[in-house]
Amino acid sequence: MISRTTYLPFGRPDFSADEIEAVARVMRSGWVGMGPETIAFENELAAFMEAPEVVSVNSCTSALFLSLLASGVGPGDEVITPSLTWCATANAALYLGATPVFCDIDEAALCVTPQSVLAVLTPRTKAVVPVHYGGLAVDVAALRRALPDHVAIVEDAAHALGALYPDGTRVGSSRNLTCFSFYANKNLSTGDGGAIALFDAKKAERLRSLRMSGMSSNAWTRYIHPASALTAEIAELGYKANFTDLQAAIGRIQLHRLAEMAAVRCQIARRYRIGLAAKGLVIPFQSGAFSEDHARHLLVGLFDAAATRITRDDLLVALRGRNIGASIHYKPLHKMKFYAGYAPLQLPVTDAISDRIMTLPIGPRMALEDVDYVVDSIAEIVRKEQGTAR
Repeated sequence: MISRTTYLPFGRPDFSADEIEAVARVMRSGWVGMGPETIAFENELAAFMEAPEVVSVNSCTSALFLSLLASGVGPGDEVITPSLTWCATANAALYLGATPVFCDIDEAALCVTPQSVLAVLTPRTKAVVPVHYGGLAVDVAALRRALPDHVAIVEDAAHALGALYPDGTRVGSSRNLTCFSFYANKNLSTGDGGAIALFDAKKAERLRSLRMSGMSSNAWTRYIHPASALTAEIAELGYKANFTDLQAAIGRIQLHRLAEMAAVRCQIARRYRIGLAAKGLVIPFQSGAFSEDHARHLLVGLFDAAATRITRDDLLVALRGRNIGASIHYKPLHKMKFYAGYAPLQLPVTDAISDRIMTLPIGPRMALEDVDYVVDSIAEIVRKEQGTAR
C-alpha cells in the first residue's frame, strides 16, 4: 500500500469562492469591525437555531465565560462539567473564581447524564455545563428536570451546531444559554469566533455590553446614530470579546452552506462504518455517530487493544506516519496536572475510555477515497500487528 504524500488533517474548513468574495465585499465597504454584517449574521443564526437572541463573540471560550458571568457564577461557586472536554469548559469557571467539578459520562454517548451530574451536585453548585461531545446533543430537558431550579445550565455546543436534541428540536432552542464555536475546524468556521443563543432579551443586551468593554453602545451604533456618542456609558466591568464583520461575512455564507457540508460529513461517516465492517474491524463509535441528529463534528472510535493487538497510541503514531491526522479528543482534564483535584469522585467511565478514544479525519473537504485510505491503513496496521503477535 502506497502512503499518502500529503497530510490528511482530522478536520479543516471548507471555504468556497463565495466566502472569499464576501470578505472582499466587506473590505471594500470600509467597515470591517462589528457592524451591519455581524447584526445580519446574528439574526440569521437566531432564525436557524429557533432562538430569539444570538450574541456573537470572539471565541466559544468567551461565550462560556460571559454566559457563566451572566448566570451569576462567582467566587465560592461550583460549576459541574465533564472531564472529557477541551480545557476552555473548565477555564471559564476558573476565570470567575469558581471551582470546576468534573463528573463522569455515559460510555456509549460519551456525554454527561443526569445521574452523573447529580453524583457531584452540592449546595455550592451554581451551574452545570454539559458538553455536546463530538456533535451528539445531551438531553438537556432531562437534565433540567433533575436539577434544582436555582442551578443554571450553560450548554457547551462547540461541537454541535446543527445537531438535534432527543426531542427533535435544534441545539440552541432549549432556552438555556447555549455556546457555539466557529474555530477553524468547526462545522461552521469563521477562522475563530463564537456565539451565545438565548431567550432572555435583557440578558442578551447585557452580554452585548459585556463583549464591548461594558459600553452601553457599540461603534456601529455610534456611527449610524451620532447622538448616541454623547450618552455612551460604562456601567460595569466589560471585556474585549467582540466579533467582526469580516468574520460575519464568512459565517453568513457558511451558514447558507451548512446543510450541504453536513450531508458530506454524513456520507463520510457512513463510508467509514461500511469500510471498517468490510475489513472485519468492529470498532465501537460514539452512539448516534451515524444518525441525522448528530452534527458529526468529530468521528470518535473506541479502539480495543485486546481485539486489535495494538494500543491506541501505537495505532495513532502509525497512522500519523502515513500522513493521516488521527487525533485524541481529549485527554481527560482530571488527568492533567493543572486540573488534578477537581474530580471529587472517581470517574470510572472516563478513565476506562481515555486510552481507547481516537478521532478519525472527517470533514466536507474529504473525498471518499480519503476515507478508503484511512480504512485500508487501519486494516493493514492491525493485520501486521496481529501477524507479529503470532
